[in-house]
This record gives sequence, structure tokens and C-alpha cells, in this order.
Amino acid sequence: MSEKNLLSVKNNGSLGKIEIAPEVIETIAGLAVTEVEGISTMRGTFTERFSKKSPSQGVKVELVNGSVVVDLYVVVKYGHTIPKVANEIQTNVKQTLKNMVDLDVKEVNVHIVDLEMETEEKT
Repeated sequence: MSEKNLLSVKNNGSLGKIEIAPEVIETIAGLAVTEVEGISTMRGTFTERFSKKSPSQGVKVELVNGSVVVDLYVVVKYGHTIPKVANEIQTNVKQTLKNMVDLDVKEVNVHIVDLEMETEEKT
């Protein structure tokens, strides 16, 4: 992994610098999304759909002018208010990233890619 891909974290200590790989940020954001009620799953790229599932699936992180931009691709359960769920996702992801890694989160973009309908089990 090259150093240019690492995100620097504010460090008040004098022991050295702290850098975090974008994959770590993606995992944290993905786990924060799963805490929101009304989320069914996360969707990634075509290749991610066939690879093993991970918490970072459906999460894209970019560093833009020293700030983090997060894109999330989610499937919402039918019956939940989509704008409310999306707002809760944005709030939870931003707060979790601030608490865990002290990064300036510029944007949390939520992309609703599907709606999961409830299925009834027939006996």
C-alpha cells in the first residue's frame, strides 16, 4: 500500500504522525450504516457483489482538499421513510468518523439503490 493513499489524522502528540488507510474509514462508515434502522443491505460494485461480504461493501471514501467525502450505496427496507433513513445514515456516519478517527467529514452522500420488499413465508 502506498503512502499517498493514507489519510493523515490530527495529532497533538509529539511521538510521530498518525495515518489511516481509506479501507479502515470505509469499514467504520459501513458499520455505522448498519446501526440505522430501515437498512437492508449495502450494495457495491459488480465485482463486490460476487466477492465475500465485508462491512466496507457499498462504501467509497475520497480525500478532497484535506476533508473526507463518503459515498454510501444502500438498500432500504420497504415501509421506512427514505429521507429520514438517509438523514440518520448521514448523521451516524459523520458522528462515528468524528469520534473514532477525528477526521473532518465534508460530505456523506447516500445513494438509495434499491428497496427491499417484505416477503411472506408460505407454510
